[in-house]
Amino acid sequence: MSVQGLPFWYELATADSSTSAAFYGPVMGWHFADAGVPGFDYTIASMGTDMVAGLMAPDGGMSEVWMMYFAVDDCDATAARARDLGGSVLQGPDDIPGTGRYAIIADPQGAVFGLMQPADGQPGAAFDQQAAGHANWHELQTPDPAAALAFYTALLGWQAGTAMDMGPMGTYQMVRRGAGDIGGLMALSQPRTPPHWLPVFGTESIAAAMARITAQGGTPLHGPIEVPGGAFVCYAADSRGAIFALVGPP
Repeated sequence: MSVQGLPFWYELATADSSTSAAFYGPVMGWHFADAGVPGFDYTIASMGTDMVAGLMAPDGGMSEVWMMYFAVDDCDATAARARDLGGSVLQGPDDIPGTGRYAIIADPQGAVFGLMQPADGQPGAAFDQQAAGHANWHELQTPDPAAALAFYTALLGWQAGTAMDMGPMGTYQMVRRGAGDIGGLMALSQPRTPPHWLPVFGTESIAAAMARITAQGGTPLHGPIEVPGGAFVCYAADSRGAIFALVGPP
């Protein structure tokens, strides 16, 4: 089975994993454990029995942000293809023992994401659009959505889905992998914001989640906004300032 282009993993760069865990635990329902990698501080977040995210210290000068990884069948070949398409290979390809082979890529507009060739060839459990506490959606804000769409469809085999007119905000271009939409591309909402991917995690109630965000020291930024299908989405900063989003019923 090919895993090319499937959402795979979500990683938070945080200089204080204990504080971040204290925020996301109550907000998302996650529990945490050390990954047990000798000489490397990496915390695994789980929802039930599913591993859904990782927390690690940022590299020097790196902001505290969420980053996502997309699964690939051949990391080396896909990283080379990214370079051929105008992207940059920032790290790797390299092996993570017991996990797979990874690379960190910047697309031609500068948005950063990861590639992961799973060691077992399986898609993993972090992405599940039917489950709270798992990633449900992925949003790219970029200065050139059309060019970004061309890059990702060529690199990961995605297809263009429905294009939604958002009026003055431009077009929201959904992307799909196989039969299902997995995310959307849009123009930068703030001109000074760098291009970026944003994970959208599922929750059982947007209203309840927004209350938990505030109670744990986070900041709701935008929403709730109704999206197609009757769900609602909200954008927020966690207690250390990293931006993420949630989607679910009101």
